[in-house]
Amino acid sequence: MITEAFRLDGGNALVTGSHRGLGAEIALALAQAGANVGCHGKSASEGTAPCEKIRALGRKSFYLAGDISDPKVCPALIERTIDDFGSIDILVNNAGIIRRAPAVEYLQNDWDALIAVNLTAMFRLSQLAGQSMLKKGGGGKILNIASVLSFQGGILVPAYAAAKGGVMQLTKALANEWASKGINVNAIAPGYMATDNTADLRKDPNRSRQILERIPAGRWGEPRDLAGAAVFLCSAASDYVHGHVLVVDGGWMAR
Repeated sequence: MITEAFRLDGGNALVTGSHRGLGAEIALALAQAGANVGCHGKSASEGTAPCEKIRALGRKSFYLAGDISDPKVCPALIERTIDDFGSIDILVNNAGIIRRAPAVEYLQNDWDALIAVNLTAMFRLSQLAGQSMLKKGGGGKILNIASVLSFQGGILVPAYAAAKGGVMQLTKALANEWASKGINVNAIAPGYMATDNTADLRKDPNRSRQILERIPAGRWGEPRDLAGAAVFLCSAASDYVHGHVLVVDGGWMAR
């Protein structure tokens, strides 16, 4: 049956930035589809809720805190997943930050921090997961969270736009190398979602109105709107999908 292609039973996943928001919803969706899911966040106090929901489904879970811009954290996340579950079959690179300022005022420290978290750590985690997947054979799934700003420049977010543009190109570059090995590397590009990253925009009546007027769906996206796309790109249903960036934006890019 076609529905079986979307099942993740026996799969072992790691979702970064899964303590809340988009990552928490993706982690829960993967668990609902049958996967064991390791969770991650920056703070040690934030990981209980998603893990409890995953375990309530009869899946294994763990929570590991750490700043992925720290070179020691990325290897620790991959190693913990393999140690606890036996393998890493699915990696979802979701963790990210945003810093807003005019380009002429943008601080070097903010640029460096954002590129380190949103792009460099994504490559490092993908590299480490890819090494494990290639070694064990049998392929795997890597899903990167890009953005509509992978295609557009945005306003007051030069580092974020640059990093998300890099995420799109990194997705394609890794897919070119690993597709023949059975490793699918794809991305989701969310539109304007109701998360912590957009809190300031949603509080600004003028900016919020401008954004909503352009979204054909007429609303901000919710974390649950990514669940189906994430399960698809992490399942056998997408086995012939490589290097694709799936836009989930309420129609924003079509406007």
